[in-house]
Amino acid sequence: MSPLALGSPDRPLRVAVIGAGPSGFYAASALLGADATVEVDLLDRLPVPFGLVRGGVAPDHQKIKSVVRAYQKTASHPRFRFFGNVRVGERVPLELLRQHYDMLCFAVGCESARTLDVPGEDLPGSGTATDFVAWYNGHPDARELDFPLHEVGSVVVVGVGNVAVDVARILTRDPESLHPTDIADHALERLRESAVRDVWLLGRRGPAQAAFTPAELQELSQLDGVDLVVPPWSAELDPASAAWLEAEGDKVTRRNVELLRELSQREPTGAPRRIHLWLGRSPVAIEGDGRVEAVQVAHNALVEEGGRIAARPTGEVDRVEAQMVLAAVGYCGVALPGLPFDRRRGIVPNVEGRVVDEAGRVVPDTYVVGWAKRGPSGVIGTNRADAVETVDRMLADAAGHHAPADPDRTAAAAEQALARAVPQLVRWQDWERIDAEERARGEADGRVRRKFTRVRDMLEVVRRS
Repeated sequence: MSPLALGSPDRPLRVAVIGAGPSGFYAASALLGADATVEVDLLDRLPVPFGLVRGGVAPDHQKIKSVVRAYQKTASHPRFRFFGNVRVGERVPLELLRQHYDMLCFAVGCESARTLDVPGEDLPGSGTATDFVAWYNGHPDARELDFPLHEVGSVVVVGVGNVAVDVARILTRDPESLHPTDIADHALERLRESAVRDVWLLGRRGPAQAAFTPAELQELSQLDGVDLVVPPWSAELDPASAAWLEAEGDKVTRRNVELLRELSQREPTGAPRRIHLWLGRSPVAIEGDGRVEAVQVAHNALVEEGGRIAARPTGEVDRVEAQMVLAAVGYCGVALPGLPFDRRRGIVPNVEGRVVDEAGRVVPDTYVVGWAKRGPSGVIGTNRADAVETVDRMLADAAGHHAPADPDRTAAAAEQALARAVPQLVRWQDWERIDAEERARGEADGRVRRKFTRVRDMLEVVRRS
């Protein structure tokens, strides 16, 4: 039989997208919307889809989670399939996928956290915001963690990005206001017992470099029963930042600076809980005898170096008593067996989405999108344009190619191979059953949903169906 045009109705381009978070869904959507005929199987290591939308977005930000409606629309496409509980690189090696797909696209994100690299970081009570967020969102990876908040009066959160702000907000807001949300049961119970009264947010640089948005800052300032304390020095601009802001600062940064100045003039109300926003400060050591007891916090001076504003310690140090430290200084990728990985940058090395090996050579038919491609930057919507760039390269690479009919390169053959490798393979309709049961459990308790936080419980729902 003569070779068939790859991407034609007679020989669809078959793509496995690994990772069912936002970038994976955006890649699937772009592939399915192409002029070519493309069949997309979206694989995830968990039985449930949506990645950080489910496991990362704060439970009190339900509006942001509504983005899954767009992903559900993608999932309804006749050439789309979801397969969950698939651990690519472990039970399902890349060689198996390459037998059944023309191209592989990795949307595996950045699953680990960067650390502070300071003395005392290994003390009990010191951890990462990544773990804390996964814990309160009910991610199975964090189900066995415990944050004994009933023993903690003060928490230092290192970082001033959206994750750090989420953590500070969840730690200080009224737990009963979280009851209607999809926060994990175990986290809600701990927050109800919490003794936390002070949270210190540390940012190594100043107001012009803070990563939060004005909306996030205002939300912190309006929490019931919480004082947001911004010392006047925390709102001051250094000369280099002031010059940059005057010459080329964007609207968001200007509003951040204005808002911080306004907040620095506000008198505390005597609320029972406080968030202290300290900019120009960095942790240099964590103290404790058997567990965290205090954090040494260095004062920084901001200086211009090589066209950027850098933080340099002045030698002055404060001591903040605290029983918990959470590092929110960024995410980092995790190497996948058989896939190139840049350990220094924490990403899959690539050129515009085409994966390359350590010598810079393109790995045939292998692509990457999202945080695994560019690092942990941007918001959920940023992944759309990122995915389109990669998909454009994929379609360009497939254009003009012909391939013989191959019994291994069919939807049926791929599903059979996955089912042999993963006896408890989860399809989209199985996820819909899990989803329906979580919602029903939540409705009975006046909540959006009550998540299953263990994989075995999710699979049990599927087994009973």
